[in-house]
Amino acid sequence: MIATTMVLLLVLLGLSIPVGAALGVLGLILDPLYSMLPLTRAIGEVSWSTSNEFLLVAIPLFIMLGEILLRSGLAEKMYGAMSLWLSWLPGGLMHANIGASALFAATSGSSVATAATVGTVAIPQIQKKGYNESLFLGSLAAGGTLGILIPPSINLVIYGVLTNTSVPKLYLAGIIPGLGLAALFMLSIAIACIIKPKWGGEKIQATWGQRIASLVHLIPPMFIFLLVVGSIYAGLATPTEAAALGVVGALILAACVKRLTFTMLKEALEGTMKATAMIMLIVVGAAFLNFIMSATGLTTAITSTITGLGVSPGWMLVILVVFYLVLGCFMETLSMMITTIPIVAPIMMALGYDPIWLGIVIIVLVEAALITPPVGLNLFVVQSLRKTGSMNDVMIGSFPFVIMMMVLIVLLAAFPGIALWLPTVFG
Repeated sequence: MIATTMVLLLVLLGLSIPVGAALGVLGLILDPLYSMLPLTRAIGEVSWSTSNEFLLVAIPLFIMLGEILLRSGLAEKMYGAMSLWLSWLPGGLMHANIGASALFAATSGSSVATAATVGTVAIPQIQKKGYNESLFLGSLAAGGTLGILIPPSINLVIYGVLTNTSVPKLYLAGIIPGLGLAALFMLSIAIACIIKPKWGGEKIQATWGQRIASLVHLIPPMFIFLLVVGSIYAGLATPTEAAALGVVGALILAACVKRLTFTMLKEALEGTMKATAMIMLIVVGAAFLNFIMSATGLTTAITSTITGLGVSPGWMLVILVVFYLVLGCFMETLSMMITTIPIVAPIMMALGYDPIWLGIVIIVLVEAALITPPVGLNLFVVQSLRKTGSMNDVMIGSFPFVIMMMVLIVLLAAFPGIALWLPTVFG
């Protein structure tokens, strides 16, 4: 049963069927094969109960927040400010790529939006300043992944829904690992550019007066972060309500810079609807597949097979890391989360792993999937922003950052407090 399911899934994905549809079709195939009852009759109830989850309303709101900030021009000014403060480091603007991505991630829960926003502003600087193109592009793809770890994060919301874990605690748990991963990315850039100084491009000269004056451009993203995350921990709003507050705040900022036009709103709404439709199709398709798997006993069979191996918790964590790294080469990240977490999380929790800590580890592994070929979404996003060049440039440039993600996994395993300290203190 397990082997048949995996082969069918790989075949459907190999046929280039959209992931959400492939998951639903797999459920339709498994039903007559392994069930005595017509489980497909429950598809309406499963679809409604899944999409009726209040917490999921935060997803289109966070997407719209990112769309508004992307089209308001605030990201370009934010990048300019970060370049003045960080360009003195070995690697110059590549550090600004990471810093701006981390800051934009704190206002938008989407890795794709983060990579697209910062990449649009940064890529023209490659030729102007003489940077190593591959490493520069890799820093953009990797920086974009911070969008799903640093709160607010759409993926953490989905993990919370799937595992019935507190989203506010997950947001707290993501702050230190998110900032730590950004620091590790910057460390890898600095090391590479110390070894190969020519990779670092032309230095940007800036006075302290210019740097201090540029701080005004960092206020908008910090305002959004405090509005969204601050309202949650002040007890004033749920994550969904906080997302709505963030949208209102983004509209106010867009109006302040005179970018709030009917055309801009129309484009933001269109982008939001397209992204939300894609995400919800995957959510509903995966929910139906998980229902079929549970009803036919496939989930129990997988769990029994894994627990029956008698593997220690430590080795199970190693298996989990390898599993997600391999799977991330073939599946889109969101569908990978929704399909695997209902199976993986109970097994890991039964072995004694904290659900909040586990959530952060899985998100880091999902981040790695965003920049590993051949399906790494951020690789395609960054490549699409270029006018010329091969996808291989982005893939090669992303490799050092995947290594740094694995370093973070090791640190999280050795020091769980990296993720659990803030939830313990403020939870």
